[in-house]
Amino acid sequence: MTISQIISEALREDIGSGDHTSLSTIPGTARGKARLLVKEDGILAGVDIAREVFRQVDSDIILTVFIHDGQPIRRGDIVFEVEGRSMSLLTAERTVLNFMQRMSGIATYTHKMVSKLEGLKTRILDTRKTTPVLRELEKMAVKTGGGRNHRFGLFDMILIKDNHVDFAGGISKAIDATHRYLEDKKLNLKIEIEVRNLDELQQVMDRGGVDRIMLDNFDFETLRKAVHMIGGKYETEASGGINEETIRQYAECGVDFISVGALTHHISSLDLSLKAVK
Repeated sequence: MTISQIISEALREDIGSGDHTSLSTIPGTARGKARLLVKEDGILAGVDIAREVFRQVDSDIILTVFIHDGQPIRRGDIVFEVEGRSMSLLTAERTVLNFMQRMSGIATYTHKMVSKLEGLKTRILDTRKTTPVLRELEKMAVKTGGGRNHRFGLFDMILIKDNHVDFAGGISKAIDATHRYLEDKKLNLKIEIEVRNLDELQQVMDRGGVDRIMLDNFDFETLRKAVHMIGGKYETEASGGINEETIRQYAECGVDFISVGALTHHISSLDLSLKAVK
């Protein structure tokens, strides 16, 4: 689903048969102006999404942007002004806020996590733990906050996780089957495999044939040993319950990436408000 389609569906869900409150209280010819006000410090995300929402509601709406995506915002800042038919501004208001508040919340939390790794080589990845249908917007917000996107879905990368290994009958069988599949389907996809302990890691090292190894739920000492065992032969990724208190310690173990599901599934929306200019 494209961004335009996501916004269209969001508007359809909200408006339904019509914005009857605005239709009943606001003259159709009335014009007005509103400002997006910041009520909480953070990192801004979703301005371009807001632009498309206003366009779909009423292409005559004029949007003047003062602060752009990725920039820090402070309580009291004005992000943009919109001017047009008052009814159109009211109809678009909640959809604009829903998108921008959630995206800014994700960008803000991502920026906070990224800042904890200053001076280290490790990069932060998101996961597929996203709101159904809204993945593209949420992953966009992660990038706005300074993080990187992991695979978008099941189709753009091979990620052999513990269940795949168990169902396949072991690590070597899973890797072998993957290579046969990719060759048969003529697909060029990177291969990542998850390991749960140093024994499984050694099996991967003996077999080879992967691009990245995910070290899942390793403690610090074991993670350092794992990174040493890999010795730069493959990319390394740490995952599993990593939070803002522990993320730097994990990064200091030498991994290339840390994946954090909480970037998109455990955040608070940023407080923003669209207020009429009297």
